[in-house]
Amino acid sequence: MKLPPFASQVFINGKWRRPASGQYLPIENPSNGEVIGKIAASDESDVDAAVASARNALNGEWGKMAAADRGRLLSQIGLAVADQVDSLAEIEAMDVGKPLTQARADAVALARYLEFYGGCADKFHGETIPYLNDYTVYTLREPHGVTGHIIPWNYPMQIIGRSVVAALATGNAAVLKPAEDACLTALMFAQIAADAGLPAGALNVVPGSGALAGSALSAHDGVNHISFTGSTEVGVAVQAAAAKHIAPVTLELGGKSPQLVFDDADLDAALPFLLRAGVQNAGQTCSAGSRVLVQRGVYQQVVGMLAEKFNQLRVGPAIDDLDLGPLISSRQKGKVLQFIEHGKRSGLSVAAEGTILEGAPADGHYVAPILFADVAPDHDLAQQEVFGPVVVVIPFDTEEQAVKIANGASYGLVAGVWTRDGARQMRLARSIKAGQVFINNYGAGGGVELPFGGVGRSGHGREKGFEALYGFTTLKTVAAFHGKG
Repeated sequence: MKLPPFASQVFINGKWRRPASGQYLPIENPSNGEVIGKIAASDESDVDAAVASARNALNGEWGKMAAADRGRLLSQIGLAVADQVDSLAEIEAMDVGKPLTQARADAVALARYLEFYGGCADKFHGETIPYLNDYTVYTLREPHGVTGHIIPWNYPMQIIGRSVVAALATGNAAVLKPAEDACLTALMFAQIAADAGLPAGALNVVPGSGALAGSALSAHDGVNHISFTGSTEVGVAVQAAAAKHIAPVTLELGGKSPQLVFDDADLDAALPFLLRAGVQNAGQTCSAGSRVLVQRGVYQQVVGMLAEKFNQLRVGPAIDDLDLGPLISSRQKGKVLQFIEHGKRSGLSVAAEGTILEGAPADGHYVAPILFADVAPDHDLAQQEVFGPVVVVIPFDTEEQAVKIANGASYGLVAGVWTRDGARQMRLARSIKAGQVFINNYGAGGGVELPFGGVGRSGHGREKGFEALYGFTTLKTVAAFHGKG
């Protein structure tokens, strides 16, 4: 597929231009390892220009736009995205390596985020506060100003939707730094938004490495809020950099999410979720349900059911639209294979493995999904985020033991609970430490309306849903003294 003409440029003040450094980074197709183009390697100069452009937008047409008009514009951009779902999906599949069906779902989700936040823009407001009779007190919700968005390579379109679009809905002007491994749909979105009428400077895109562009953005004293999605280690560095100029930070970091299966669970209903949550996007998902905790009474049955499904999984090029595509890079493939070898060397039981399609390109970054059974809760594969198609099954006996295991990792992003016992459902919803707990489902269809974020090493702050709008605004209290009438 031919790359868009602006693929190697930065987007600042509504225009495409060469990176200030004149330097570029290669674009690799994970399905075959081929270099298919190049992206701009933005540096501090580009970030400075992008932040200045965003600031000018706040002082100009974008900053003066009424909330209702802002919402209508975002909705119009959503319709434009919907018209280009197939093109976005093809580019995403080639750039990230995910099967076409999954890439298309991401493009549809981006359109839905624009629809949702477009509808929210003029319905998010402050309140009046009853106080002394000679005062009228009210609050205002105001944008931070310039927001910086550093997003990862696994779900570019979805994270643009829940982060950048939410910030725009509340009147901020955004600077987006997409991941160097996958930024083509971010660039396409900028063009779609501009064509739909987004004022110049409201959205700026500075592709490049995290070490240069990402660091420059998180440390920039002209940025009033940072939203970062990625690894815990990098999240710590981003927060430290932003702290030097007292900018608030939303962090959505890693996960090691548990799924708890009790003896009374509807196993037939649970099985598709147990499988999909662990291997979707080749396991490169922060909320992957990669720890399956199963009560002893149904343990062997669940392992057998999962093993049968794992053995049927097929891995191949994104264009073939199989169950799994490749991992994003040779570096990520090597990391995941090290985890798998460590599991085997330490004596873990391999319950099942999927199959890499015969004839898949030798230089593609393919890893067959693997299911480990009888894993101890403190094993590395039960504690560390693998970010690949590796699922571990852990037995438990009692509800108390299940909760202890579920809370025994340092992450707290998502959890799933499978039981017909209503009282147990409520107890576990309270006792499990996670930002989202799903009962007899996992992910709830990915609803854009559902606040998302973690606790512990999974980060802080919330994206998605109406709740995200609070994080992208600051609260001002106005107390007017007028005397008693």
